[in-house]
Formats: sequence, structure tokens, C-alpha cells
Amino acid sequence: MNPPAMHLAELNIAHLRAPIDSAELAEFVALLEPINAVADAAPGFVWRLKESEVDPTATVVHDYGDHLLINFSVWESLETLWNYAYRSEHLAVLRRRREWFLRMMEPYMVLWWVPAGHIPTLAEGMRRLERLRSEGPGPEAFTFKDSYDSSEAVSLPAAAEARK
Repeated sequence: MNPPAMHLAELNIAHLRAPIDSAELAEFVALLEPINAVADAAPGFVWRLKESEVDPTATVVHDYGDHLLINFSVWESLETLWNYAYRSEHLAVLRRRREWFLRMMEPYMVLWWVPAGHIPTLAEGMRRLERLRSEGPGPEAFTFKDSYDSSEAVSLPAAAEARK
């Protein structure tokens, strides 16, 4: 029996320097629609969490005492996400992140494998980020620097649970 096809889930969070509708973040907000369009058209893109299906500039922001911006997506592979993040127009925006986001001392991005066709929940993503923060990288929660192959995740309970 062949192992199930796996996709890569990605969650990253950022603490905004100001409210999303502030003048300080106006340039960042203006870049959202074009950069999201690059992601949506990128080879290997599967899905991303959207605040609104009708407003492409709507961002997923949760208020936990400051302004938390959430980026959550699924990709066909680690390579396709890497190519989008570091070999597309996204890189120019990423290089400017300190203009718009506060520096974080703990991990703010997590990657993990999911069975193809499974769309993880935001709660699942936040649990994976907490796992990375508390236990360090492993097959269930990792980073680009300390990545794991999808074959290492196939036998994990989380992968089996998602297949049900």
C-alpha cells in the first residue's frame, strides 16, 4: 500500500506595530492584495485562510492585547512554499517586515505535514506553533531550518487522525 500523499501546512503570526487601518501600515495593507495574488497563482499553492472571500485586502487579525496578524496556508511541498516565500515578489515584502511588525523572540512560524485534501483549522495551527515553542522542532512541528520529510509524518497520530 502506498503512503498517502502529503501537503505542507504553514502558519505564521506577526504582531503589528499599529492597528491595521493606521497610516503607519498603509503601505503594507496596499501590498496585501498583490502579494496574496502571487501566492494564489504560485506553483504548488493549495489553500490559504482568508478573512473575506469578497475583499482581497481583508486580513486575518486577532486581538490578544496587541494586533496579531495570521498567515495560514497549505502547499504541495516544502520546495513550493520556499520558492514562493524566497524566490518571488514576496521576498521584497518579507525584507521590510520590521517596518510593520514587532520583533518576536519566540518562534512565530511553524510547518507540518497534512494528508492531501485536509485543510487544517486555525486552532490546529496554533497548537502546532505552541508545540514548536515548547518542544522544539520535530516531525509534528518544524521550521525551514529544521525541516522534516513528509514520510516522517505519515505514521504520526495527527496524520492518521486527519485521514479519518
